[in-house]
Amino acid sequence: MADVFPTQSAIASTQLSQLRKLLAALEPANRFYHQKFVAAGVTTEVASLEDFAQRFPFTTKGELVEDQLAHPPYGTNLTSPLGEYTRCHQTSGSSGTPLRWLDTPESWEWMLNNWKQVYRAAGVTRSDRIFFAFSFGPFLGFWTAFESALSLGCLSLPGGGLSSGARLRTIIDHGATVLCCTPTYGNHLAEVAFDEKIDLSVCRIKTLIVAGEPGGSVAANRNRLSESWRGARVVDHYGMTEVGPVTYECPARAGVLHVIETSYHAEIIDAETTQPVRPGKSGELVLTTLGRTASPLLRYRTGDLVKPASHITTHNASTLNPQPCACGRYDLALEGGILGRTDDMVVVRGVNIFPSAIEEIIRASDAVAEYQVTVHSTQTLPELSIQVEPSANREDSQALVEQLEKKFQTAFSLRIHVSAVSRGTLPRFEMKARRWVRA
Repeated sequence: MADVFPTQSAIASTQLSQLRKLLAALEPANRFYHQKFVAAGVTTEVASLEDFAQRFPFTTKGELVEDQLAHPPYGTNLTSPLGEYTRCHQTSGSSGTPLRWLDTPESWEWMLNNWKQVYRAAGVTRSDRIFFAFSFGPFLGFWTAFESALSLGCLSLPGGGLSSGARLRTIIDHGATVLCCTPTYGNHLAEVAFDEKIDLSVCRIKTLIVAGEPGGSVAANRNRLSESWRGARVVDHYGMTEVGPVTYECPARAGVLHVIETSYHAEIIDAETTQPVRPGKSGELVLTTLGRTASPLLRYRTGDLVKPASHITTHNASTLNPQPCACGRYDLALEGGILGRTDDMVVVRGVNIFPSAIEEIIRASDAVAEYQVTVHSTQTLPELSIQVEPSANREDSQALVEQLEKKFQTAFSLRIHVSAVSRGTLPRFEMKARRWVRA
């Protein structure tokens, strides 16, 4: 029997019901939102999703950071008594001061159920063996992915405390069929396999589930990962510690992410005007966590740029589109996944450049093992320079430099200086890659 997915009108009805329940739980128990409601002059009664989007204020990371600094260590965005919280995680701090985040067993279970949707859309079943290629630190995504896999009945293989070579041998020895990692680290593992003469042809990995960076939906990077892992399917995912697992990749269209709308109310706004974006335009993703009652976020400005997929004319609370995606689902679809961050864009001589655009060009071939971009802001106008580390099978580094400079010139109508460095010079990353530096 074919799966039957809820229509957008059914999704909206569920969202409104969950939103009303959430708001009722927050007032007056949650001090953070009680104060925001009073300051904004709003009550917790909402007539519709449109009413919610029009009257309720945004929540920003800056507010949360200030709240935790003023009320250490956890702040006041807690709906339950402190003794009911059993999990503590924190953000990576890659875009500012880290946030600590607490969860009750109920909120934690809500997130595990969201991760199950990620796995199911990726075709994962209990017969799969999943290897988690990261050290288990305080970051939420590692733990939710692992514990959700356990609850699905999968053999779950933790890779903490192992070298990259040891991880590869563990993957092969255990016959792992699914690999969870960042896109960067997936490429690095393939590089280590080449260096240490580990034969990936005997590897049984059929699916890579990648997250933590926008690169998972960059076509060139996906293709490179798939080729490195002997044709394995690459599945992207997006989530944040403060909101949880947000999206699953469309089973029918690679590089398209669906928001789990039964768990999140999503808006897409113009980052400058804060108004809903026009049809076909990209904007900042704003999320409301409908089921994480113990530590909620209302209209949270994620800072991540997204674009509604082509089958949706617009997606804000005021407009519903009855047309399903090619996969049959009605959940909001994001073309190209996460395009970048609102604070990542660099303007070079009037040209807007996002890191994903640079990566798309560099990863279009297998000639570059690693790269680093330097933003020179000491001059009157910002400039970019790029160091590339050629792959082991690339001998003519000067030809590579000239090829990339020509591609950048064609793409951006800018001259971007590229230089080659010796193998092993540039840093490797297990978690979020930090390839952009400022001079």
